[in-house]
Amino acid sequence: MRSSRIRTIRTTLTATAAMALVLVAPLAAPAAVPGAETGTETGGATRTGEVEAAALTWSDEFDGPAGSAPNGANWNFETGGGGWGNNELQTYTDSRDNSALDGNGNLVITARQSGSGYTSARLTTKGKVQPKFGRLEARIQIPRGQGIWPAFWMLGGQFDNVGWPSSGEIDIMENVGYEPHLVHGTLHGPGYSGANGITGQYMHPQGWSFADTFHTFAVDWQPGSITWSVDGVAYQTFTTADTGANPWVFDQPFFFILNVAVGGNWPGNPDGTTQFPQSMVVDYVRVYDSQL
Repeated sequence: MRSSRIRTIRTTLTATAAMALVLVAPLAAPAAVPGAETGTETGGATRTGEVEAAALTWSDEFDGPAGSAPNGANWNFETGGGGWGNNELQTYTDSRDNSALDGNGNLVITARQSGSGYTSARLTTKGKVQPKFGRLEARIQIPRGQGIWPAFWMLGGQFDNVGWPSSGEIDIMENVGYEPHLVHGTLHGPGYSGANGITGQYMHPQGWSFADTFHTFAVDWQPGSITWSVDGVAYQTFTTADTGANPWVFDQPFFFILNVAVGGNWPGNPDGTTQFPQSMVVDYVRVYDSQL
């Protein structure tokens, strides 16, 4: 349990269209799941089996010219500073300096030092892509350094109506720079939020930095159950039993968030060892076998 971590959600999330999901194109036939990257079983983790002929419900492969914006049919920009409830230091922008395609099939989110401050980007699929259940995954190379806080996570589609934490939050992957060999997966909901989130962590099998190369971060999400994995190795499952007397709020559509924060209550602030710019490189985000 990370007592220093307090995640609250800024209530000025951009309003978007009311539709629950906009697909780029529905697929008529199942698609094979791409092979998972290899990993070694450690610390009680077990390898998840590849899903045969899973239906690819939606994906963004981030194809496009270098320097172009991510697909506006899928992604919104959230902008501004003010700490974002965690005393973070960055100001999020919609500038191509902070988020752009690289021309090689990747989205790059870059945190930069700007004078005495920092800029970065925070992208969401709110109102555009809101899956419910299925296998959700992204292949990411995270940034590194003290005070750097990359995340791939989700909020409940009812956020505007019920607020946080009643909306629910699923953190698929978070990393703080002072723990280069660890990633965290967490649930937040009513009665188990902020420092009291239901959480666990996964250590790199060789103890290396996750920033050294790409890794696939995923959840397998079913009614009443969510399992986290890294490179095909499942490391934790939370179910309705884990919330106790508190409500399980995860059997509803959720939207994705990709961001790189700088500083804050949990990671601490950058120091003399932190080098800028720092980039999170996202190869793809994919959704399989989801209820739409």
